[in-house]
Amino acid sequence: MPQRDRLTAIVLIAIAVASWFVVAVMVTTVSPTGRPEVQIAGAILIGVACGVSTVPLAWLAVFSRRRRVARPGDWARAVRRGAWVWLVVTMLVALRTQHAFSPPIALFVIVMAAFVEVSLSIQR
Repeated sequence: MPQRDRLTAIVLIAIAVASWFVVAVMVTTVSPTGRPEVQIAGAILIGVACGVSTVPLAWLAVFSRRRRVARPGDWARAVRRGAWVWLVVTMLVALRTQHAFSPPIALFVIVMAAFVEVSLSIQR
């Protein structure tokens, strides 16, 4: 693994740990009861923490699948997948906090994100 990729992965993991710490502080200190702005902020923070946690894991999965060969577009793909995780988790948590969550809606959101990611990831 090149030094640049190793450093990038370590920095992203450190950012993920810090974002989960911020989520833990918010969840334990702020009451979201009757405050939709706090609920949406919590949904965004949880989504960001999940998305940032996914980026290095997605890159490492592709890196190990290709027998430890890093290709030029791997980090961009990992960031895109992290962004999809961020959007999906934020949407699902926001729906849950607003009491609008239902399994069909959740399934639709997840399937649409997976469909778009698969269509963008097809190698030609």
